[in-house]
Amino acid sequence: MATATAVLPLHPGRTPPWLFKRMVKLASCITKLVINEFGVEGYMYRISDPWFFQSLSCILGYDWHSSGTTTVTCAALKEAIKPEEYGLAFCGGKGKTSRKTPQEIQEIGEEFGLTSETIKELVYSSKMAAKVDNNLVQDGYQLYHHTFILSEKGEWMVIQQGISHKRLNARRYHWPPKHLSLVIEPQGAILCDTHLPHVLNMTSQDSDKNRRTCVDIIRENPEKLRRQFLQPVAENQTRLDSWTSYRERETLIMPRSVNWKTLNEVYEFKPANYEELVAFPGVGHATIRGLALIAELVYGDKASWDDPVRFNFAFGGKDGVPFPVDRKAMDESIDILRTSISSADIRVEEKVRAFKRLRNSVPPIPEFRL
Repeated sequence: MATATAVLPLHPGRTPPWLFKRMVKLASCITKLVINEFGVEGYMYRISDPWFFQSLSCILGYDWHSSGTTTVTCAALKEAIKPEEYGLAFCGGKGKTSRKTPQEIQEIGEEFGLTSETIKELVYSSKMAAKVDNNLVQDGYQLYHHTFILSEKGEWMVIQQGISHKRLNARRYHWPPKHLSLVIEPQGAILCDTHLPHVLNMTSQDSDKNRRTCVDIIRENPEKLRRQFLQPVAENQTRLDSWTSYRERETLIMPRSVNWKTLNEVYEFKPANYEELVAFPGVGHATIRGLALIAELVYGDKASWDDPVRFNFAFGGKDGVPFPVDRKAMDESIDILRTSISSADIRVEEKVRAFKRLRNSVPPIPEFRL
């Protein structure tokens, strides 16, 4: 399964109240029509698709390339979708609001009549989604937005966004409604215009042996692990970096801020698998990286250093690079949104503006009329 990412430039400022009000109204109309046609699960799959989400954002009135595409669109959908009406709810949001996600999941779960065990699993999934994209995909983007979407059947998906102050842009991560694993390529699709040269990606299938070795390492005595982390290089010993390029030396930097108290606690816990290791409280960015490097440098089990971005545009490029356009998928999304606008309970002038925004968000398509 692919990884879902979007890179968007940061734009300052707030959404004008008049615009947000209209975004909520149009979002409500489109949501109702799509759910009536495809059901809640079908709606969730479409929202998790980067192309559909991006096009919807443009229709609602946001710039196609703004970081606010994620935060404001999710906020509008959260306000537009009433759980009691749709059997669907948006939890979390941007900044401080994202920290309220567990509480909101608890409240919505009870409203939906979900069991306490199911609610507990949903809260766990929300926390793991954030932890995975912050710590297992080490791309330099710090999450600041987390939206957790759940249905009355207990299905869930995630749309979250990270910020890079160094690059002055944001990266979006989509998690689809079905999850075979929370730590092995759990995200769903990609929308990104940059590809980083080196990203530690512990979610990759190519990191499988490294993940298993990390679990084996952590189940050994932490003192042995400390020596492997901190052992000095003898003066007469050739250093690894003398045989590697600058980029590789930059990639293989061992972290200095490993929490040894946490590692002792994990050792006593004895995680059965990599997910249990990652989920353990206190296991963060540095610990994940340190274990991965030891597994690779000491035991020879390599991790993936490829950025999980798979392509630069939601449906490929017109010249076939990086891959041919998926015309069927693109046309389906356009038709759904076009029909939704036509049927929406809004004024003709607003429909015209929405159609123009849809047209501007996609490659040239035939003219359409009201």
